Amino acid sequence: MIDVTVENFETEVIAASMNVPVLVDFWAPWCGPCKSLGPVLEKLETEYAGRFKLVKIDSDQEQQLAGMFGIRSIPTCVLLMNGQPVDGFMGALPEGQVRAFLDKHVPTAEEMAAEAQEEEALEALADGDTDTALEKLQHAVVTDPSNDDARFDYVKLLLQLGRDDDAKVAFAPVIAKAGTSRKLGALKAWMDAIDFVAVGAYGEGAGAEFDAKIAANKRDFDTRYAKARWLLVRQRWTDAMDELLEILMRDKGWSDEAARKTYVAILEIIEPPKVKVADGQIPPDDPLVATYRRRLSSVVLS
Repeated sequence: MIDVTVENFETEVIAASMNVPVLVDFWAPWCGPCKSLGPVLEKLETEYAGRFKLVKIDSDQEQQLAGMFGIRSIPTCVLLMNGQPVDGFMGALPEGQVRAFLDKHVPTAEEMAAEAQEEEALEALADGDTDTALEKLQHAVVTDPSNDDARFDYVKLLLQLGRDDDAKVAFAPVIAKAGTSRKLGALKAWMDAIDFVAVGAYGEGAGAEFDAKIAANKRDFDTRYAKARWLLVRQRWTDAMDELLEILMRDKGWSDEAARKTYVAILEIIEPPKVKVADGQIPPDDPLVATYRRRLSSVVLS
């Protein structure tokens, strides 16, 4: 529990709520109901073990903050997430009702554990330790099967390591979401390309065969698209996007925009995790991804 004033409000409430829900308790020393609610909130903050942050604001001493939230009676509690108020309640509610209020918004213990595992995995991956990264991502998915970000990173790493069958098994529970999730759709595009290459038996020498056909007919989009998927499977990302751009420059809508959709999927796959920066700053874009996004925009909008 932290006492908040105008001086530390931005740091302790707004910035903190970007990472964890912050429950603001408006109270005053003379308020009887506040004295009964306070210990309940402090007990739950301890019990929830980091799943939300409790701060207290003395509404008499900090009238500017109380006015900003439109406080008319105390105790009043306001929950902030991502810098914005999302819910609240007035009065000294019993513990059960406060718990029910929190449970509507705060992450579960499983979600918190999975997020921690995912962060550790990405750190290990940045250090080149793929074994540890794979282990932690697997634990994250098992701990919280609904964490699609962790599952994306897990399946992506399996595919990068050539463990296609394991990737398909891990992807199966969310395959129905591929049509509505850009990240999951990107993984499906990758796995569809793997199946396409396998069925077509396109081996190492396929590149020369594709090039010969394209040289004979630069508008042979089927061959260009096949070559792009072959390159995708070999994780030759920029070569694949270059080939897709050749299609887009000649026919933006070819085959229900297959070239654009696959290009966007590759951008999603190669986008590195955003680096952590100081509060208020914007993480820098990856130069390669930014360059190919601009190239796509210039072609599509031309």
